[in-house]
Amino acid sequence: MTMGPLATAYAGLGAQLAVLGAIMAAGVANAAEIKVIGSPGTRAPYTLLVPGFEKATGHTVMTTWGGVTAVAKRVADGEVADVVMLPAPQIDDLIKLGKLVPETRVNVATSGVGVAIRTGAPKIDASSSDGIRKALLGAKTIAYSAGPSGLHMERLIAKWGLTNQLKSKIVPPIPNVPIGEMVARGDAEIGFQQVSELLPVKGIDYLGPLPADIQEITVFAAAMHKAAGPADAARALLKYLSAPEAATIFRKTGMEPG
Repeated sequence: MTMGPLATAYAGLGAQLAVLGAIMAAGVANAAEIKVIGSPGTRAPYTLLVPGFEKATGHTVMTTWGGVTAVAKRVADGEVADVVMLPAPQIDDLIKLGKLVPETRVNVATSGVGVAIRTGAPKIDASSSDGIRKALLGAKTIAYSAGPSGLHMERLIAKWGLTNQLKSKIVPPIPNVPIGEMVARGDAEIGFQQVSELLPVKGIDYLGPLPADIQEITVFAAAMHKAAGPADAARALLKYLSAPEAATIFRKTGMEPG
């Protein structure tokens, strides 16, 4: 995923992360290919962190992204990846199913839900719950993801008693297309998704996170699969992603370290 100016902004962290990677690599004898499967909530910081890990350790990381429900089902049904990264409830469910190694589980980052409109569109009041409610009623089209942020919006709309009133306005998400991109090209007037997934998108005005009284914080976690091939390498990647040195990049992409 192309991050544009974001990657430049974090370039100064490269040396620090490279040192961390070298420490991680100390106990790993041979370079390995690590297969990762996950949902895109952590994609922005992860994409910036992984090259430093690869350079420092010699490992290669191959990553497949998919929707939360789809990825969780694939792993539950038998698909194997060395590392699985999903919202914490799904990781915990997979541990209970015996698919992931419990002692390798780490909280990677947390993220809230953000609000965006197309660049140049009339601003809405995203600073209060009443402003969000009025914006939903006034919009012709609304988009939110099929993941945790979208489920939260569905619950919020239902809580406000607006499900039937807004039903015809909801634009279904497109697999592997960020909600921000749908807003940027005019498919929806207002969009909601994890902050980290909105920030890199060009062509939108990011208005900020949902107000605190209607916000939903998602914890993203990761763990090693029980059938992982390069176990030492997989553990090193998990340690790298959850290390304090990675915290700055998580914060720069709109997340908080786990």
